[in-house]
Amino acid sequence: MIVLFLVLNFALQFQNALAVTLNLPTSLQSGPAMLAGQALNSTTSTAFGISPVSLADDGTYYVVLQAGQISFRAALDTGSADFWLTSTECTTSSCTAVPRYPLTYASPTFVSINNNDTSFKVSYADGTGASGFVARETVEVANVSVANQAFGVVTNSNITLVDEVSGILGLGFSRQSEIYATAVNATPFFSTLAEQGILDYPIFGLSLTRNATGTLALGAIDVSVVQNFSQVVWNEVMPFSPVGTQTNTSGYFYWAIQMSSFAVNGTEYTPQPTYPGPTDNSSIALLDVGTPGLYGPYQDVTRLYGSFPSSRLVDDSGQWVIPCDSSATMSFSFGEGNSFVLEPTDYIIGPAEGNPDLCLSWPKASPPSADGVDWILGTPFLRTVYSIWSYGIDYVEPPMIGLYPRNNASAPVEPSAAVESFFSSESATIATTLPNYLLSTPTYTTSPYAFNTSVPAVSGEIVQSELATSTYSPIIGTLAVNVTALPQVSGAYTLLVTETNGAIVTSTYHISQPSVTLGVPPGWSGAAPHNLPGVGLTISILIALVAGTCIL
Repeated sequence: MIVLFLVLNFALQFQNALAVTLNLPTSLQSGPAMLAGQALNSTTSTAFGISPVSLADDGTYYVVLQAGQISFRAALDTGSADFWLTSTECTTSSCTAVPRYPLTYASPTFVSINNNDTSFKVSYADGTGASGFVARETVEVANVSVANQAFGVVTNSNITLVDEVSGILGLGFSRQSEIYATAVNATPFFSTLAEQGILDYPIFGLSLTRNATGTLALGAIDVSVVQNFSQVVWNEVMPFSPVGTQTNTSGYFYWAIQMSSFAVNGTEYTPQPTYPGPTDNSSIALLDVGTPGLYGPYQDVTRLYGSFPSSRLVDDSGQWVIPCDSSATMSFSFGEGNSFVLEPTDYIIGPAEGNPDLCLSWPKASPPSADGVDWILGTPFLRTVYSIWSYGIDYVEPPMIGLYPRNNASAPVEPSAAVESFFSSESATIATTLPNYLLSTPTYTTSPYAFNTSVPAVSGEIVQSELATSTYSPIIGTLAVNVTALPQVSGAYTLLVTETNGAIVTSTYHISQPSVTLGVPPGWSGAAPHNLPGVGLTISILIALVAGTCIL
């Protein structure tokens, strides 16, 4: 790589450092274009970008985005499709505790829909929900900007948000969107990027860790994580029949793929789908960054824990416990037997306070879901892979999910001492006392399948006019997937530190959340500021430049 040396004239808290040098491509001399996320040598308006992802105290992951040049934290969610923010019209305790979109500020890019009379309402599996109205605003995520993006302006909510997270950025398909169903030309955020051809390629990539070094890449792959493109395993997203008479065609609803098997220490089990007929006798797994856990049907989870000695069901929520000294690996396979491995520190939640030799564990068991989704693989699974989500292209390419393993399937299992040390350092004891009797596995009545099977859904079908614009040339859907042709960005940057003895020390750092003020328009004092700790304005600009780097 050709390198441009930029000498930073401020202290970066490196002991004995006389000069600090940032390793950047020469292409960054075109700073403003790169900051906007435009591709190098591109004559089109397509873009790419990368943003840090942080872990909140409730187990969700969020990014910092801008709505009308106002910064907010929004939780990422691939299990839903709508983007919404709490507003100053919401006065419930769950809203007033976080930065709110200031409706008293006349944002020059705010656009009313139907005089703010188009209602918005969303509900979640835990019984919480939010409501308000639909409007439009310029939204910028990872240096990629969309004008007139429809979003939910929340005026009432009982959803508890922590760490100053003000809303949710749903990354699902249009058919799942409540806003899309009620407003005209109101596609979800990522659907807008794909259908308007804004990105270099209609994909996004997620890197999640237990600390604050994850990334969200829009239109590109984070090559600071993906080191070997040949190891990316591609899986076709499952289509679904329509809901009732909503439409007369099948289409894509969830980021869900077929699970071929699961295993414990190599003992393999074939999933037993709840609705074998409508789902082509396959078990469907939803990959959801908005779920901080793993969930499966009782018929599968019961067999999985049969491979753990002394495991038992401990409550009606489907929670199991296993011995804390377990060293077994757990794995999930998709497609042609490609397995992805979880070590004990990936699936063990923590020891029970009243029974410290027994640990609560993922997955939990759940009753039948009428949509046919048997498994939900949330962040405990997604942390073990780099996930690439391809939206699909009209006429030519179905949606796909690429999984790049971070855990080596041939690596030795974690010894029990290492697991014990991990949970001790994490202070992960669960405040609960387990029942001193065995619980029997509950039985449930299976509800009718929710989708209209008179319109069949065929795996690999390409839904016209609901996927990315056909002006994209397919890369992933070809017989020989050319992953290296996908746009690439890096979520890491290199600092070269010259010490007093003249030695040069090279250190690699991950991009971090920039220093911004949450919930307050630029130069406006009409609301109390929420200061977000950061690393300072100058280094934030440099990090933003690195975030816009395209590696060719």
